[in-house]
Amino acid sequence: MKHIITAAALAATLGVGAASQALAEGKTHYVAVHVNQNDPKVMNMALNNVQNLTRYYEAQGDAAVVEVVAYGPGLNMLIPGKSPVADRISAMSLENEQLSFSACGNTHRKMSEKAGKNVALMEEAAIVPSGVVRLVELQEQGFSYVRP
Repeated sequence: MKHIITAAALAATLGVGAASQALAEGKTHYVAVHVNQNDPKVMNMALNNVQNLTRYYEAQGDAAVVEVVAYGPGLNMLIPGKSPVADRISAMSLENEQLSFSACGNTHRKMSEKAGKNVALMEEAAIVPSGVVRLVELQEQGFSYVRP
């Protein structure tokens, strides 16, 4: 059973000044968002999730570090000219320094081979060796996992 400590109880225990400082510092939440479908609804839902959780935590005095990991058909989310959410990604990246986008290197390599040329990615995207491995690594580092 979780114990809930109210601000008043914390103030009484720590002293008013220490309680205010402890509450003001907030907590940082780490979230990995998984996109593996070439579906505008899924991509928009993922970005909606990012915006909603970021706003919620900021309103609580907390912060959120979010990494969106795209692989398989979901990599289209990060390809200029193909991405139905390119404008949102660009705008959100400018507004939120704690938001990053990872592109699966395996998928990117296969797409490039099929196209006969290097497939360009949005400047907001960073290539990771494997999208699945990246999701595992993030969860091992304590990131919460979200799949829209």
